[in-house]
Amino acid sequence: MIEARGITVRIGGRTIVAEASFDVAAGGAFGIVGESGSGKSTLLRGLAGLEEASSGQVLVDGAPIPAARRGEFMQMVFQDPYGSLHPRHSVARALGEPVAIRRLGDASARVAAALASVGLDDALRFRYPHQLSGGQRQRVAIARALILSPRLLLLDEPTSALDVLARLEIIELLERLRRERGIALLLVSHDLALVARLAEQVAVMADGRLVERCDAGALRTGAVTHPLTRALVAAGRGFRRGARPVPAAG
Repeated sequence: MIEARGITVRIGGRTIVAEASFDVAAGGAFGIVGESGSGKSTLLRGLAGLEEASSGQVLVDGAPIPAARRGEFMQMVFQDPYGSLHPRHSVARALGEPVAIRRLGDASARVAAALASVGLDDALRFRYPHQLSGGQRQRVAIARALILSPRLLLLDEPTSALDVLARLEIIELLERLRRERGIALLLVSHDLALVARLAEQVAVMADGRLVERCDAGALRTGAVTHPLTRALVAAGRGFRRGARPVPAAG
């Protein structure tokens, strides 16, 4: 449904993303994992048109879509919900802004529907970001992304800034949105367990390049081939006492 072909992003003369190609099926979920600094977030920003790609194309249903029109098909949810919401804008203003930009008429009903879709009470429309919990802020950010009815959500580490309970609630919300709306997800994270739960297909990114692609089952079982992917899987299993000898002092 949405296809990236050879996306390359250069910033300050440095190549951050090099020739990234993949596709996301309608209603599907695709995950990109990798170490911090590997280029995952920059790739999402390049797809959304927030960073200018020096080469490559984004296609929707086989037709190339320029950066200026990508907001009609995809919306982004950022890592830090406090930083992505204006501190002096109420929830109603934050959600109403994309409606005003697209000139879609009265925003009130759309705001109420968007809040309901993410499990928030309509009374929260009068609150400001500092009056919300971390989980509520991220739900507002997701509601803002949903208010224009995109076909794809771009998720940049959507649970990393949340506590364990809020994290689980956001995961369950994203799963419900897929079931009920048929919306597709493109998720980037360094958390293999999160990606393996939400995505069917996974790509591994290293130094700006997609170095391996596998299904989520292979990621869970460790049936992967690239050395970085194996290292990520091993790290995701956590510390095991006695797995390595401890060097003697001196």
